[in-house]
Amino acid sequence: MGNVLAASSGIESTAARSNSVAASLGLPEPSSQLSTEAAAIIAADVSDAAKNTQLENPGTVEELHKKCKDVQAITFEGAKIMLNKGLSNHFQVSHTINMSTTVPSGYRFGATYVGTKQYSPTEAFPVLLGDIDPSGNLNANVIHQFSSRLRCKFASQIQESKVMATQLSTDYRGNDFTASLTLGNPSIFTNSGVIVGQYLQSVTQRTALGAEVAYQYGPNVPGRQIAIVSALGRYSNGDSVWSGTLGPSGLHLCYYQKASEQLQIGVEVETSLRMQESVATIAYQIDLPKADLVFRGSIDSNWHISGVLEKRLQPLPFSFTLSGRMNHVKNNFKLGCGLMIG
Repeated sequence: MGNVLAASSGIESTAARSNSVAASLGLPEPSSQLSTEAAAIIAADVSDAAKNTQLENPGTVEELHKKCKDVQAITFEGAKIMLNKGLSNHFQVSHTINMSTTVPSGYRFGATYVGTKQYSPTEAFPVLLGDIDPSGNLNANVIHQFSSRLRCKFASQIQESKVMATQLSTDYRGNDFTASLTLGNPSIFTNSGVIVGQYLQSVTQRTALGAEVAYQYGPNVPGRQIAIVSALGRYSNGDSVWSGTLGPSGLHLCYYQKASEQLQIGVEVETSLRMQESVATIAYQIDLPKADLVFRGSIDSNWHISGVLEKRLQPLPFSFTLSGRMNHVKNNFKLGCGLMIG
């Protein structure tokens, strides 16, 4: 105890001597307020630096190539008319008439329900949507978010009174990672199915790395089971995004660039080791908000040229779509037009 008191008295005497020396020289005494303000500024800088270095959630593996894919033109052939009618804030129905020589023509009825559970201003759950034709062929999807981190999706397809496809997927979003598990076409009668596990981790603010494991089992699979492991990654730098997937089946690379508010560009290269072929695609999207017009065009190494024009017919609630796809080498051309009401 004596040593502690002596040490404390020594500190006080040292501080007193320093103050007396400063006073004798005519210098201002040290201010405790200045040191407090400096400490506050340093703490704020450290807090801002910590926020700037905090990693964000990278999204799901399903969204890895999404920006590049959204730029590409999705064409159709024939004529299509769709009528959307909102019955309430949560329920909407649609009527679609399709006339084509490449896909089954006819009428389809669709319905969409959006729940009241919101985790963001633009998303509400659960979401139930589906469509059915007069023959009873049904497509159904259910999406529900149980918490701010856990989301589940269920999809099923019924053709000719038989369940043709079923898929159940679950996504868990952490602070800087996303883990997903998908189960496809499970059957206890034939002992078959597909299981896919995906993981994507933010390594830096611009880089995300991950892996995918696909496992298939069943009597029709060589050796009754097979597993494929793929590596994937994404690099973002401002308005440009590089993404890629590498596995035993091949290589998939995508590049996206937002050149301006009106122009977006995407480049995609897909290489199949099994088929021993590669296909490169260059696509672009032009947005003209003042004209209520969006145009998407693309060309690939097989000389397929595609374009889709979407035009809002203001002030009417109509949207007109014109689609075209041609191949000069094969002397092939397909044209489609559509009208959406509502």
